[in-house]
Amino acid sequence: MKKILSIAPGRVCLFGDHQDYLELPVIACAIDRIMQIHAQENGKDQFEINMPDVNQKRSISLKPDFNEISRGDFLKTALKVLHKIQIVPNKGYNLTITSKIPINAGLSSSSALTIAWIQFLIAAFSDRSFSPKELALLAYQTEVIEQGSSGGKMDHFTIAIGDTIFLDTHTDIVQQFNSLNLNLVVGVSGLSKDTFGTLSHLKSNAWKAINQVKDKTPEFDIALTNFKDLNKNLELVETSLKPFFYAAVCNHDITKRALKALEQKKLNINVLGELMSEHHLMLKSYLKITPPLIDKMIDSANESGAIGSKIVGSGGGGCIVSIVEEKTKKQVINAIKATGAKDAFSVNITKGARLN
Repeated sequence: MKKILSIAPGRVCLFGDHQDYLELPVIACAIDRIMQIHAQENGKDQFEINMPDVNQKRSISLKPDFNEISRGDFLKTALKVLHKIQIVPNKGYNLTITSKIPINAGLSSSSALTIAWIQFLIAAFSDRSFSPKELALLAYQTEVIEQGSSGGKMDHFTIAIGDTIFLDTHTDIVQQFNSLNLNLVVGVSGLSKDTFGTLSHLKSNAWKAINQVKDKTPEFDIALTNFKDLNKNLELVETSLKPFFYAAVCNHDITKRALKALEQKKLNINVLGELMSEHHLMLKSYLKITPPLIDKMIDSANESGAIGSKIVGSGGGGCIVSIVEEKTKKQVINAIKATGAKDAFSVNITKGARLN
């Protein structure tokens, strides 16, 4: 009986949180917290899925009703997306899904699952080969387009391609930094977050602010705007929306400066750390997505030797990431744990989704 092992990593956004849904660039990396799907043919007409980490089991028919898909059911949605390109299951499988990626923590456990699932389905039911970029777009179609989510493409491209990438989310052009070696520490708050609600709120207000500027200056393009024009453009935005516009322009500028830092022959991690902390300030003070525990975790990490730290993901909970030196790694981890965080650990940058 045919066996398949499909693997997908988690991801950390280094620069560009809340930028991809504005079609602005991001810098993110795949991390060695892994989602695995072990699959074996079962001779049945359905998928029997076991998820021991969350103590759940479910069955999905080989011919599911695509008119009845619950919000967040990316497994069934992916079947619908692949059905449109004539990848149709004709054999059942027993699947065991295990993961070292914390759930609802901002490390893209849902996108890792979606990509690992799609990768398995392609391996099992198609003779076609799909590039990492094509795999990412299928996952984006599944999670964002079909489900009507407010997210962007960062998670899917980072997980599918792997290592560290600069992604222009408007053109889908990717610049890879495969040899980037950063010491990263992730702290998990344990606070649940409303990803859909937070993204929808922030995306809506950012676009309202951008469109207010465009209404008065039709040639305005958020992707091309010059930072020196920020104050002039802010005058065209109503008071309640000014923070969202300010954050959008400043975070875009930070990401561009981070790209320049990454492109240097010798990486200056102090510059990268300063930019990371600057990015976090925008997320904290203007988008206001950091609860008190996250603020405490960030402060403790920086005070214990982190070079720079920021919240990761949609916000309201989730996790943080810090750039550290090897010699301060343990003390940063211990400092984060001492705040009452659920967990803290070091991660390595790793390759993207793959079959083993």
